[in-house]
Amino acid sequence: MSFLRLLLFPFSLIFWVVSSLYHWLYNLGILRSRSFAIPIISVGNLTTGGTGKTPHVAYIIRLLLRDEQGFFDRVATLSRGYGRVTSGFRLVDHEATAVEVGDEPRMLKQRFNNIFVAVDENRAHGIDKLLSMVPGLNVILLDDAFQHRRVKPGLSILLHDFQGVSKAKMMLPAGDLREPVKGARRADIIVVTNSPNMLSPHERRRVIKIIKPMDSQQVYFSYVGYHDFVPLVGKTTKEKASKDYYFKKNYAILLITGIADPEPLKEYYSKEVSELVHISFSDHHEFTLEDIRKVQKKFDNIVNENKIILTTEKDAMRLIIPGVAKELQDLPVFYLPINIRFHGNDAENFNKQILNYVTKD
Repeated sequence: MSFLRLLLFPFSLIFWVVSSLYHWLYNLGILRSRSFAIPIISVGNLTTGGTGKTPHVAYIIRLLLRDEQGFFDRVATLSRGYGRVTSGFRLVDHEATAVEVGDEPRMLKQRFNNIFVAVDENRAHGIDKLLSMVPGLNVILLDDAFQHRRVKPGLSILLHDFQGVSKAKMMLPAGDLREPVKGARRADIIVVTNSPNMLSPHERRRVIKIIKPMDSQQVYFSYVGYHDFVPLVGKTTKEKASKDYYFKKNYAILLITGIADPEPLKEYYSKEVSELVHISFSDHHEFTLEDIRKVQKKFDNIVNENKIILTTEKDAMRLIIPGVAKELQDLPVFYLPINIRFHGNDAENFNKQILNYVTKD
């Protein structure tokens, strides 16, 4: 245990007591959770950041919309809107910025034009508002609401990071646990995220043995797939949006990230390009003009004339705000959409479980 963790350990014990009491009161029914008649799916985790909650929400949205052909035509998402300067309930539109509603809700609205995206710290209040404002909703997806016990979802999905499964767990602030590990019992589905693209049966069994799911819990394994690049500002040709275009021509990439765990992204691109330079910011970092000047300087210092700037889709939502985007308009800046994929039969079984829940009487 590091010296800093040792110093923080007493505070983790206090947090463990408070968190355990909070969940104990709900488990006993002393504090009551609200149920709703509409199908509600919660996606969350036990730890802080890095498991891919919003990409998995996007996967479920696409499943429900059937690539936006209207399998369910009234789908809503609700999240806290982490990092926003506003408070209370807000329905996200295309005029909203990441500063006003949070980067992840803004990203979902940009990806899925015809869904309803809302933010509210109080999820029960947010659900009430959505139901009053949007008649005929088919389903509400709660992004990052596993610890929000005031709402009882009809289907609860818990995400575990593949690399983090084997690591020792400590409560905040010494560790990254939001609640004791036994809270995983509330989940109906467990998804092991960020798993290798090639997953052996042995590795699958090893991870499941560590997780120790209950008989009623289904376990699935997902991994990240990378799309072609999208220009941050302006347009580009199909060829110059292709990843392969830059891989084959030995481009250098300046990677800008403000996410919880950029390591998988770094590992992926370090194998594909001649040079990878990385500037890392904290998760949900609000970019400033000083940051952009730092990016410009770092980009200018890359000797290779064939070079681009790449960021994540989530970070792009915080780079397109007025003022910041203007400073980037003369630079070759692209963002990288990702999509979630499941191993083997997991995709079919996961999809079936979601659709069976949403369509049941």
